[in-house]
Amino acid sequence: MNRSMSDKMIKAHCKPAKKVIKAKQREQLEQPEKLEQPEKIVQPVKIEQPVKPEQPEKLEQQESQNQLPAHYQQQPPSVLKELGGLLAKIIVIVCIFAIIFTFLYGFHRVTDPDMSPMVRSGDLVLFYRLNANYEIGDLILVDFHGERYVRRVVARAGDTVDISNGNLIVNGAIQQETDIFHETWQYESSVTFPLTVGTGQVFVLGDAREGAVDSRIFGSIDIEDTLGSVITVIRRRNF
Repeated sequence: MNRSMSDKMIKAHCKPAKKVIKAKQREQLEQPEKLEQPEKIVQPVKIEQPVKPEQPEKLEQQESQNQLPAHYQQQPPSVLKELGGLLAKIIVIVCIFAIIFTFLYGFHRVTDPDMSPMVRSGDLVLFYRLNANYEIGDLILVDFHGERYVRRVVARAGDTVDISNGNLIVNGAIQQETDIFHETWQYESSVTFPLTVGTGQVFVLGDAREGAVDSRIFGSIDIEDTLGSVITVIRRRNF
């Protein structure tokens, strides 16, 4: 009897469990099965770079080169052409210097000591040809009987020059020449003092007054017989 009662109790407990299991199975059957979604594969995006439009000039050049025959297309310059261009440049530069030193400037090599110590024998002077408006004290290049001399202007047109007692007198005033270390004396020549410098003339003397060839011998000199004013002295020896 006890056994029958225990079987009844086990059955009573098992019935609700079966009901619960059946209810869950019904719910699973009623709900639609969830489809598994495939995983999305992310592919890298290729960024295309914008194509730069070719310039019309380059396109025209390329088209023209493509259209021309091979022997007409541009070729690199040859060595002979480059040497020819360089030679042409050198010739142009030489011509420019020749024009400058023929019409504007000039060089003269001093061969006498009459301008010592300012200009010595053997020095090279650079003179400017276009300056004819000389001032007192200027060094100029003069031409006397085919010989060229560098001399100092001491008087201009209209000035009265006299030499007395070892002094240079211009317009009645004794000249204080700080760069002259010799006395000034007259020569025995056709030039007589006092004299007045004529129009378009200058009176010149050498700095080494003893024995210098200057206006005490040939008188006032025409400006037309001058070559220009000295602007630079290049010492070549006897430093």
